[in-house]
Amino acid sequence: MALAARLDPFLGFRFLVEIQGLIVAGFTEVSGLQAEVSVQTYAEGGLNAYEHKLPGPARYPNLVLKRGMTDVDNLWSWHRDVARGVVERRNGSIVLVGDGVQAAWRWNFVGAYPVKWTGPDLRAESATVAVETLELAHRGLSKALR
Repeated sequence: MALAARLDPFLGFRFLVEIQGLIVAGFTEVSGLQAEVSVQTYAEGGLNAYEHKLPGPARYPNLVLKRGMTDVDNLWSWHRDVARGVVERRNGSIVLVGDGVQAAWRWNFVGAYPVKWTGPDLRAESATVAVETLELAHRGLSKALR
């Protein structure tokens, strides 16, 4: 008797962040992987049973990346440059890692630049990791298998 192949779901804690083709750092959390098509309604004169619903532009919320602070300050430098008016848009990927070390899914973002950097909460009575947050505005997402 042959058994069917198992297709277990991927685990959400195994991911990488690439920007310009380089793995940037070990992030603890990524949020904002979302795409939504807005809907525009149109009421036609004399037609009272319903409104037409037409697809509008796609919208993509900002990506929010969280990581433990390290000596490497390339993300802070990128944000500082944008704050000074030197905007360098970069492409990147959020890569979900499957079994082993191979990429299972990849969400590619284009034309990103940092719009918000948040430093860690510092408390003398706490022994938690200092976490910084970087928020990226971007022009869109695409999803690719591997």
